[in-house]
Amino acid sequence: MECITYCCRMFLHRVEQQFLCLQKIPEFDNLYLDMNGIIHQCSHPNDEDVHFRISEEKIFADIFHYLEVLFRIIKPRKVFFMAVDGVAPRAKMNQQRGRRFRSAKEAEEKIKKALEKGEVLPTEARFDSNCITPGTDFMAKLQEQLKYFVHNKLSTDKSWQGVNVYLSGHETPGEGEHKIMEFIRSETAKPGHNPSTRHCLYGLDADLIMLGLTSHEPHFSLLREEVRFGGKKSQKRITAPEETTFHLLHLSLMREYIDYEFSELRNKISFEYNLERIIDDWVLMGFLVGNDFIPHLPHLHINHDALPLLYRTYISVLPSLGGYLNENGHLNLAHFEKYLEKLSDFDREHFSEVFVDLKWFESKVGNKYLNEAAGLAAEEAGVKDMKKSKVNMSKGTEEDGEDDDMFETEFRQYKRTYYMTKMGVEVVSDEFLANQAKCYVEGIQWILHYYYHGVQSWSWYYPYHYAPFLSDVRNISSLTLAFDLGKPFMPFQQLLGVLPSASKDLLPQCYQHLMTSPGSPIVEYYPQDFKTDLNGKQQEWEAVVLIPFIDEKCLLAAMEPYTLKLTPPEKARNRHTECAVYCFDKELDDVYNSPLPQLFPNIVHCHVRQTPIPMDAWRVSLDHVVHRADRGALYFCGFPTLQHIRHKFYKKKTGVMVFQQSSRGENMLLEILASQELEQVSNVAALVLGKSLFVNWPHLMEARVVAVSDGEIKLVYEPSQVLYLGDTPPPTEVTHLTDKEQKEWVKEVQGLSEQYARKGIVINETDVVVYAQLLTGRKYVIGQSGKVHLEKQFAKQVLPFPYQTIVKDIKAFDSSLARFKTLEELFPPGTVVFMVGNPYYSAMGDVQDSSDVINEGRVRVVFSVPCEPQLDALIQNQHKYSVKYSPGYVLASRLGITSYLVSRFSGSIFIGRGSKKNPHGEQKANAGLNLKFNKKNEEVPGYTKRTEKEWLYSAAVEELLAEYLERFSELFDFVARNSHDDFFYEDDIWPGEDENGAEKVQEIQGWLKNHPVSSCSRASCDLQILDTGIVEKIEEELEKTKAKKMNKKVRVTVKPHLLFRPLEQQHGVVPDPDAEYHLFDRVVNVRESFSVPLGLRGTIIGIKGAEREAEVLYEVLFDEEFAGGLTVRCSPGRGYRLPPSALINLSHGSRKEHGAHKLTAIVKPQPSSSSHFTHKSQLGGLNHSPCSPFIPTQVMDTHSSLITRPPASSEFEELIANLKISKDSEHVQNHPPTEPKNQSGEPLSPQSFAMKGTLVLKEMLKIDSGPSAADCTGGQDSANPSVQQQSKRRSSKKLGTAMCQIRTRISLVRFQSLTVCQVKLSNGLLVHGPQCQSETEAKEKTALFALQRLVTPVQI
Repeated sequence: MECITYCCRMFLHRVEQQFLCLQKIPEFDNLYLDMNGIIHQCSHPNDEDVHFRISEEKIFADIFHYLEVLFRIIKPRKVFFMAVDGVAPRAKMNQQRGRRFRSAKEAEEKIKKALEKGEVLPTEARFDSNCITPGTDFMAKLQEQLKYFVHNKLSTDKSWQGVNVYLSGHETPGEGEHKIMEFIRSETAKPGHNPSTRHCLYGLDADLIMLGLTSHEPHFSLLREEVRFGGKKSQKRITAPEETTFHLLHLSLMREYIDYEFSELRNKISFEYNLERIIDDWVLMGFLVGNDFIPHLPHLHINHDALPLLYRTYISVLPSLGGYLNENGHLNLAHFEKYLEKLSDFDREHFSEVFVDLKWFESKVGNKYLNEAAGLAAEEAGVKDMKKSKVNMSKGTEEDGEDDDMFETEFRQYKRTYYMTKMGVEVVSDEFLANQAKCYVEGIQWILHYYYHGVQSWSWYYPYHYAPFLSDVRNISSLTLAFDLGKPFMPFQQLLGVLPSASKDLLPQCYQHLMTSPGSPIVEYYPQDFKTDLNGKQQEWEAVVLIPFIDEKCLLAAMEPYTLKLTPPEKARNRHTECAVYCFDKELDDVYNSPLPQLFPNIVHCHVRQTPIPMDAWRVSLDHVVHRADRGALYFCGFPTLQHIRHKFYKKKTGVMVFQQSSRGENMLLEILASQELEQVSNVAALVLGKSLFVNWPHLMEARVVAVSDGEIKLVYEPSQVLYLGDTPPPTEVTHLTDKEQKEWVKEVQGLSEQYARKGIVINETDVVVYAQLLTGRKYVIGQSGKVHLEKQFAKQVLPFPYQTIVKDIKAFDSSLARFKTLEELFPPGTVVFMVGNPYYSAMGDVQDSSDVINEGRVRVVFSVPCEPQLDALIQNQHKYSVKYSPGYVLASRLGITSYLVSRFSGSIFIGRGSKKNPHGEQKANAGLNLKFNKKNEEVPGYTKRTEKEWLYSAAVEELLAEYLERFSELFDFVARNSHDDFFYEDDIWPGEDENGAEKVQEIQGWLKNHPVSSCSRASCDLQILDTGIVEKIEEELEKTKAKKMNKKVRVTVKPHLLFRPLEQQHGVVPDPDAEYHLFDRVVNVRESFSVPLGLRGTIIGIKGAEREAEVLYEVLFDEEFAGGLTVRCSPGRGYRLPPSALINLSHGSRKEHGAHKLTAIVKPQPSSSSHFTHKSQLGGLNHSPCSPFIPTQVMDTHSSLITRPPASSEFEELIANLKISKDSEHVQNHPPTEPKNQSGEPLSPQSFAMKGTLVLKEMLKIDSGPSAADCTGGQDSANPSVQQQSKRRSSKKLGTAMCQIRTRISLVRFQSLTVCQVKLSNGLLVHGPQCQSETEAKEKTALFALQRLVTPVQI
């Protein structure tokens, strides 16, 4: 479908699949796949490559993988519908026939060119994409594979087992997307249909926009791959779904834009303004620019602003009609005729421009426009001097005094020439024009029925390659339009109807001769050569394929004598069957045999119930009317809306980004209206600080506000745990911005305004900026009572949002109901978990029977601890294996050329046809190496690297430039002499008569194409990577580690908050938010039901930064190859790109364990003697301190050397070290006095512990101690300065580095005459004490509260 309106700029929501942040994707109930796009994508990804070969097994495996990825992206909750194109209506077969003839011809031409160049092609037969047609052997095999795939996923994948899976294959008649719409129509027609059902439809055809809108469902989105325009035709197409950028097009938002487009009609029409009927008419208008069933009206092209013309005409005509054009799929002929009558003015306006050109042409050739040759020349001639002469010629026309009669005469002749040349008629009679009008209107009505009610005639088709003029579609109001349903073609009948003779091998043997034999009665329908006509279009694929329409009666008569010769397997393919729905049934347990056992194993335990569905089960009556329920006040997260914020809208030409480039036409702009209340930052802070609201309008995302600022002051709310003691207000820190910070704030606001402007949103002046943390997901948290509940988790990163763009106080639908309420439910035996505490950080384990310890808040787990590769030596010597890069001037000096040439040739060198003085068209060729991309900020790893100051180049670039220079030195010489030019021309570079510039450019491009550098992938310059040489060494270390086969099993009883359980409800939540990632870090995948196997370990070899932390990507080399793995500078199938929410960082755990002091002392357990175990006695034991998160699982010998008791004197020091107390103000000048020591070595009593802690805290908080404090520390030492200094040194030494990491924030809040002291500790605890009369008292009591808080909870 060609009708994608310009306002699509706001509907596309970009999602990077493999680093998908699931909170960006709304929840969907139903996912529908138009399968043919996936089949084409996986079978022939690059038709430009004539050397490409692929096996059927590979195609099937890739299709399975693509389906899995799409399912995981959307995660449908109720329905998963896969629809493969079956036999199409005859109206569509004409278009299918043209496409297949053209693709066969293009493939033949590409092969011919390759052979002429001397290229050696593979001996294996290439994949003929025409086999993706119902009835072929390939499609029959694919259907069996898809059935196997469905049975396998439902039997083995838990995420599929609550979903009804529909499979409508090639044997079920109908186009895939229309079979899907039949299902949706039947569901919405049911009395119990839920109007809030959320639909997602995947497919590559643009007519899915129309189909989705005809459903009138409020929550309907389209999923498809990214659309890129302006790229090279030969550019390699991305086939792996993991590397594909997907877009969501939200029809909910598009509905609102359509409402705005026609909103002026509200006050113009005398009947009710109904958005649903406006949308129906909008769909109808889209048909007038052409689709798969009828051609576009003459000169009505989208790229020539046809859509705005259709809309303007509609707005001007509708008030006079008394009703709408499209009445729920039924064409109101009287209204439609008046609309076309007004629209036909366009024919005359277009011809009036041509008419001036004709007069100019007449003055040149000396003849009147009375013959078709002159007419065609006048219409198609687009020479520049003709257009320059229009104004002068129009003056001459006025002087000649040509009247309207002459214009009408010429206009009729102009149209007559069109019909004679395009349609081949000799006499353009009134009867002919009336028939043209009837056929066209009949086509419009057939399409409306097809979109709203399903197929109303299988045999109807539009019998012409071209449409009539608008001005000739008249007198239609009295037409009677009726259709005979008939029957669909059988698969083999369609094959003979759409395939060219080049694809005859796809037919049964008995039919093949009908395409090629001279004596065949239908051989005329399979021409070996044919013409195409762009007919005003720009792209070759849009051209009309001028082949004859096949005669149905002749076709069936020719086939009939040979049908008896079909073999049994062929007869089985030549039939229509119903589709089926599959669901998981645990009561069933069968064996399902694989149709391809050498690739896919048999399903030994198949738990799938299959139910057939009759072919006509989803048909709805023609009088069925869709009533859309009001969207209401309930907001469904993830579905954008223009509601909730006051704004106005208007159309204006501005640079809104559409498909990677600025739009050139008018755009619908949204301007946020200023608030009627003065937005004081203090008032805003009181409203939003610490609260959850929605940001990023209209693509609303939930976030928690942590700060607000007006550019002068900033109010910060502490989002960590808060301990409220007394009736004190929530803590708010007020900071006055410095001059530098104020300037940065202004720049930040400007950036936000520009960001919204690119989306077509004017936010006007921003007075207050809100700083918020985006919601990442929900996590199960264990409460004090031992109950578990889902708790919202927010990102650590704080992002700015203009206050006028946030939405507060809306009711949002939340389906995140807690599945588990107790520890027993969250951690049943057999559950896979990961450790996020030390020791065994990141180890994967299985939950054991914990009934005897679960009441104590513990879970018993057996962890598997594999042997890790030793990468320290490689890290230290990585420079030996890294690619060496040098500045451009170094390469230039070695090559004997200038730095300018190194820079130019490593990038792009554009060469045009002809010469600078006499260019031949706008065609240009790129003769550069394409190793750097400044605008896109991309480099080619191994060849180029960008720094802040310059580009660097590897030795590989030097070798490449040396070869280039040797082969084509004349190009280097010419570019050097004309360094001021950005564009060069063939004839200027190779001016000799015996030189052919075009051949030279072709030779250069051929050399570059065959060079290995052409297949190298680009990477963002912001990507930190390890070079291929280092990655190879990592793989070698991994192989050494595998050879050792040293895995150990340990059983521990652990506190549940230190366990991470992979759950769909927790996707998007980072397992350990404190983890930092570096190159060479070892990680483990903790995302379930994805390409990377759960628990597979790997090494980080690349880090791709992003503005939002949730969008950061880590390139990981995994220890094993796996299905769906990528090749990321590593062995095939071992690489992948993952977000932090999918990983636990082993190396971070090691750094944490061996680095800073910790609150809990943990003694590492003794590993078991064997890597496998069969009995509890074979498990290693554990000994723990009282603060450990573990408890022993068995009694140990009291004399065991593993039992260690920390010295009592160090217990308090370790506690204090964990406080990491500091102040924002001046550093502590006086160290605490020497603490008393317990000479007996016994643990301190609680009283002594508290007293000691109080003194230290008071000293750290600068609380005046007084005499009693000195007495407590021993007055004798205090009186002696030298002893006092030694005491300070001893104290400092004992506190160790923890005292150097002091980071506590102390602030005082005064309320009239009272003072409150608040202390934030580094573990996230914010403590504030009671209201006191003095500052000293406030600090002292706060210190006591902090100490009590720290001493009491021994458990973690």
